[in-house]
Amino acid sequence: MTSSRNPGICPALLAIFLLMLSLQAVYSGSDYDPYKILGVSRGAGQAEIKRAYKNLAREWHPDKNKDPKAEDMFIKISKSYEILSNEERRSNFDRYGQMDENQPFGQSQHHGFRSFHNSFYFDESFFHFPRSRDFADSKYLLHHAQFNSDVLPGSHKRPYLIKVTSEWCFACVHIEPVWKETVQELEPLGVGIGIVDLGYERRLANQLGAHRAPSIIGLVNGRVTFFHQAVVREHLRQFIEDLLPHKLVEKITDNNYLAFLDNWRVDNKPSILLFDQVPVVPLLYKLTAFAFKDYVRFGYVDQGGTHCTRLLRQFNINTYAPTMLLFKEDTEKPVDIIQARGLKRQIMDEFVSNNKFLQVPRLVNQQLFDELCPVKQFHRRRKYCVLLITGDDEAFLPGNKAFLDFASANKKDVLRFAYVYQRQQQPLCQALLHNQFSLSPQVVILERRSQAGKVLYRSVSGGWNGSEEDKYRLHEQLELLQKDPTYLSSDTTLPELNNEMAPIFIIQWMNAASDYILQIYDDLLYSNWREMMPILSLIFSALFILFGTVIIQAFSEPAENKPRKPKPQEQQQTEDEASSRANTSSTTHKIPLPCSRPPKKDFVEVTELTDITYISNLVKLRPGHINVVLVLTNASKNALLRKFAKEVFSFSGTQTLHFSFLNADKHRHWMPSLRHSTSDASESSGHSDEDEEPSDYTGYVLALNGYKKYFCLFRPIFTGDDPNESSSETSYSADSRRKSRSRSRSSSSSSSRSRSRSHSREEGSGSKRGSNRATTLEVHHKLDRLGLWMERLMEGTLPRLHVTAWPSLEETTTNPSRDS
Repeated sequence: MTSSRNPGICPALLAIFLLMLSLQAVYSGSDYDPYKILGVSRGAGQAEIKRAYKNLAREWHPDKNKDPKAEDMFIKISKSYEILSNEERRSNFDRYGQMDENQPFGQSQHHGFRSFHNSFYFDESFFHFPRSRDFADSKYLLHHAQFNSDVLPGSHKRPYLIKVTSEWCFACVHIEPVWKETVQELEPLGVGIGIVDLGYERRLANQLGAHRAPSIIGLVNGRVTFFHQAVVREHLRQFIEDLLPHKLVEKITDNNYLAFLDNWRVDNKPSILLFDQVPVVPLLYKLTAFAFKDYVRFGYVDQGGTHCTRLLRQFNINTYAPTMLLFKEDTEKPVDIIQARGLKRQIMDEFVSNNKFLQVPRLVNQQLFDELCPVKQFHRRRKYCVLLITGDDEAFLPGNKAFLDFASANKKDVLRFAYVYQRQQQPLCQALLHNQFSLSPQVVILERRSQAGKVLYRSVSGGWNGSEEDKYRLHEQLELLQKDPTYLSSDTTLPELNNEMAPIFIIQWMNAASDYILQIYDDLLYSNWREMMPILSLIFSALFILFGTVIIQAFSEPAENKPRKPKPQEQQQTEDEASSRANTSSTTHKIPLPCSRPPKKDFVEVTELTDITYISNLVKLRPGHINVVLVLTNASKNALLRKFAKEVFSFSGTQTLHFSFLNADKHRHWMPSLRHSTSDASESSGHSDEDEEPSDYTGYVLALNGYKKYFCLFRPIFTGDDPNESSSETSYSADSRRKSRSRSRSSSSSSSRSRSRSHSREEGSGSKRGSNRATTLEVHHKLDRLGLWMERLMEGTLPRLHVTAWPSLEETTTNPSRDS
């Protein structure tokens, strides 16, 4: 029997248990009361509710309150304020207990079940995650293309406040009420508003450098700045104000208002004076000044101050309402006045837009020229530009003043008056004056026909000096122009105007560097390491390369600069190899050098000119290449090659220089043939030593340009025991002594010149052994000044001797009796 009753008891107990749970859940859900959470009565007004919300939000903000329940409590406070601040949602809650305006009536009693076991149930409406975005926010959404085409260029006219958010952002709930209040306050003042969805516009977020939500960004002049303070409306307002450039609005008193108004000649802009009772410049005025900073100068007068009584009395300012006075060329009488309580941005923009230019502005850049004298689009929209070409000296001031008076008296919609300084805009003036520099001012009437610079124009005859006759003549021609548009008979293409107001390059570079340093400082201050990683990687890479190079040089230089002492066996082997190379006919020689500086290689390649290498190294040498050839003999080969390699070693890295040597014992008639081919050029240039040819060409160096068929000649010197004696290039006496010594040394062997070349080389080697020391000294000092000569060769200051054709080695070799 017991077993038969159990199935009936279990369903009843289960039903009772579920009923108790549901009642408890309904009771716990009904405990949520926004009035109790904010601590206000049901009849409280909006001001009291707002004050209570601010106090509680400041107390329970998760960034300031470390209580674990602070975040949940802050969300409840925000949700309660959203319900009670909206009259419709507050009325629904008072009548039906509804907390979501989208919830159908009659379903509020089931709301308690949504709170059942909060750890497993997620209420979208409670955490302010709407299924579809509010229509008010959708108009602020930014896309990548829209940002680069509209917002980024527009940031040079007005600042932008951009919020980076996402749909599943818990922290975004905290700042939503403050964000809406800030938008409602700043947008009417002229601040641009934007919202970037981090989930849908990842490319735009990366461009802005925003990688987390929520983030608030300020954009001014294309520069992105992150907001790092507590999200309060006053802080956001001050953030926008700090982003604006300094000195947009100048403080004006009785002491400086005359200088401020007279500065129109330098800045070429109208001036606006703003009068108000507050001591600090209002944000509305700063935003207006930022929008028109390229056209108008703004000054602010504090009417409550003690240093502006004369200014208020002179212009009869009403101290009970804000006032704006606009001045142009006349600094004593304003052109336009606006005075109203509660000035709106739209009224101020319209007031300034109608007075952006002076009555007769000076053309200082192409942008101003395009706006003053636009290109003709339709026949009824013709704009004629009356241009005065004048100077900036004081002598031109009366004529300029007369032109201004004429323009003030002849205001018409189709006419634009302007002037230009001839000295600052010479290309423009030369195109209009037919490349003639005019000493007197000239008036030109022109009409622009295309953006490429094509204009129709006509110069007013007689010039312009400001007389009544000049005014009558100009007025008559303007009347003819309006009756007959074909009156402009000349056409030309104008160049782009010089930008006279552009800052110099150093100032631009300093401004860019300061902005970059401030950005790095801001990123370091707020530990924005993700954006800083590319910069830090670049800096550390540069430092690593720099210190790595220094360390490598520090360890490598001592080993390279330390001269290596050869061992006795190696030294003996080197001398034997050198002597053996001197007696062979090898084509290329590698002369080793002591490493006095870090070279690419420690030898100089010197090629011998033979019948095989003569064509490629001289006759068919590539254009721009020069072959430096040393003339030597078998007896002086070793000594001259070492000296030659030492002198030209510093130039061996040049790709266009080649080094060779010519053996005079093998080709003794090549040098005389070369000098004979240049005899005509030498006689025309006046060289007196060309008639007497030296008998010994040992030590001569020639820089041969095979393509252009010219060469530069270095004559060797001999100083005996004194190496400081002047060379033959600068002293004719030293050259004569060298020639006399050569004749005395060669007189003993003059009778045997008709012998064979082998016998002559034997006699030369015998004479070398007979006077070893004297000849060594002579050969050693023959190339002392070669290094200086090479420097002059590289500079291109050496005289050039031209030839009609290069002599052949074969001809000179086979005709030994040609020179005898």
